[in-house]
Amino acid sequence: MTKTARLPARLAILALAALAPLAAHAHRQWLLPSATVLSEKDAWVTVDAAVSNDLFYFEHVPMRLDNLAVTGPDGKPVQPENASKGKYRSTFDLHLTQPGTYRVAVVNQGVFASWKENGQTKRWRGAASALAANVPAGAQDLQVTEQAGRVESYVTNGRPSKQVLTTTGRGLELAPITHPNDLIAGETASFRLLLDGKPFANQKVSVVPGGIRYRDRLNEIEASTDSDGKFSIKYPSAGMWWMEAETRDDKTSIKEARARRASYAVTVEVLPQ
Repeated sequence: MTKTARLPARLAILALAALAPLAAHAHRQWLLPSATVLSEKDAWVTVDAAVSNDLFYFEHVPMRLDNLAVTGPDGKPVQPENASKGKYRSTFDLHLTQPGTYRVAVVNQGVFASWKENGQTKRWRGAASALAANVPAGAQDLQVTEQAGRVESYVTNGRPSKQVLTTTGRGLELAPITHPNDLIAGETASFRLLLDGKPFANQKVSVVPGGIRYRDRLNEIEASTDSDGKFSIKYPSAGMWWMEAETRDDKTSIKEARARRASYAVTVEVLPQ
């Protein structure tokens, strides 16, 4: 093949690379239930948990389950079963012994620190209580950021219930107006975003359908909260969708931290009409 003949092929490859939606996007954290709406007397759900570029495709690292918390329809903790951690994903099973809605959440609270040591940049991430033991006293150019992240999904067996929709008043949270297990393609659903228990106004929310790996566009829907923290989404198609919001401020609860990063992500299933 001549250089002239090879040129169009190379240009085609470059054009496809330019269309790749995730080349510059940070990794996404997500929970993926095998089903979100069931109606069985003895129901089980398997949940995948991962961090990846492509939504709902396992290609980076598993999500740690240290801070996994499952809440049953009665508001009491539910013990996940058969938890395991693989190369690209973590998994666990939920036995839905009660009718109603369950909340599945991984809630991480900690700090990220960076400093200079002998001309080199050092970094550490972990619990705030372990900061002093892992960062040298008087470290040069020390910067500490408090991190508060919540990753969720909801599963309903039978009729949806609202007990688990109660918020905690800490960090970024979703206060559903439309029940998260009652989302229908073509219909408008409404939610409220809260920061530390208060409506979070003028905040961007990213809404992305799964299956990114199999299309050349992200197909992201960008929503923005109003003065009461409310935003609405009209999902154009059925399937698994991921919603995410994050913010940075100086409202820290850790004395060493000068900044805070709060993030929230939830996986919801949108059903066909």
